[in-house]
Parts: sequence; structure tokens; C-alpha cells
Amino acid sequence: MKHRTLALAGVMQGLRLAQSTARDGRADDADLNASLASVFRIDADSVEAVYGSARLMRTGLETLDGQLRGGALRDSTLGRMALTVLQVERQLQSHPDLMRALHEGIVESQRQREHFGVTHPTVIARLGEVYANSVSRLSTRVLVQGNPVQLQQENVVAQIRASLLASVRSAVLWRQLRGSYWDLLLRRRPMLDAVQHWLDA
Repeated sequence: MKHRTLALAGVMQGLRLAQSTARDGRADDADLNASLASVFRIDADSVEAVYGSARLMRTGLETLDGQLRGGALRDSTLGRMALTVLQVERQLQSHPDLMRALHEGIVESQRQREHFGVTHPTVIARLGEVYANSVSRLSTRVLVQGNPVQLQQENVVAQIRASLLASVRSAVLWRQLRGSYWDLLLRRRPMLDAVQHWLDA
């Protein structure tokens, strides 16, 4: 449960980044760096290693905590986006051609990432293209609401897509850890305990 919860925090952090970028045209640099870096850690030794450190997912953990507790802390829009990401991940698994395109795109982006750094505009633009050429071709899409002026900017759209790609990557990890909708429905208390574990770590 601890590891599944951290993966869900990864989903939430990517969505928070997409949401912030859509609204303001920018996002927290440290959070963006951590989330995008996780996209490239395909063969990490542990769940925490996917994110570099659980501390780097603090925004995602705090967001997940609010969603689980409900009330004024819950962002219903973000909750719907998260459920959509989990649906997208399931659809993606049934399209091996898109999974292959996604994997190849990430591998090809690795050289740019090593040269420029993960948050360089060139790398973000490439990750946005990878998302558009794979995940965006599914029938279910993650809708991100924001400032229309910002959403007309190519660099903003690319960063939103790159952030969503990070969320999808975490959703894949969550499923690999045997995460299921039953966690969200019946295991909220253990998940809240796991969130606290990571926040205190």
C-alpha cells in the first residue's frame, strides 16, 4: 500500500503541474523536474527511485491527502482528472502499438534530456509530442481547463502534455503494483496512513 500510494501521489503531482500550467502558464520548477524525471526512469530499482526521493513528491502527497480526506480540501476537478488518467492507462494497455510508440518516444528523448536537462524547453516539447502521438490518440482524453490565453501558447500546451505524461507513467506504475479502484473506495484509511508515512519520512 505504501508504494501504491506513492505512485498515486505521482499521478496527482503531474496533474497539479498540468493544472497550474494551464492556469498560469508556469509551474513549480522543482515539482516539474521531479515529475518529468520519473518518465525516464523506466527500469528503476524501487518505487521511490522512480521519483528520486519521496520528498520530491511532497506536492503530490499533500494533494492526494486532501483528495482522500474530502470536504473543503478536495478539488473535484482534479479528482475527475485523476480518474480519467487511470482510465487512460487501462486503455493504453490494450493498444500495444501506442505503448510501443510511447516507449520508443521516451527512449529517443533520453539523449536530449541528458544534453539539455529534463526541464529544458526542447525536452518538454519532445515529451509533449510523445504524449500527442500516443496517449492523445486514445478515445478517452484528460481534459485540462485553464486560461484560454495560456492554452494558445505552444510551450504551455507542450508542458501540460509533458506533465500529463508523467501522470500516466505513475498510473502505469500504480497498476504494476496491483493498484485498483478498490483502493480508492475501500482502503482510504490505509492510504492516508501511507501518505503520512511518506510525508514524515
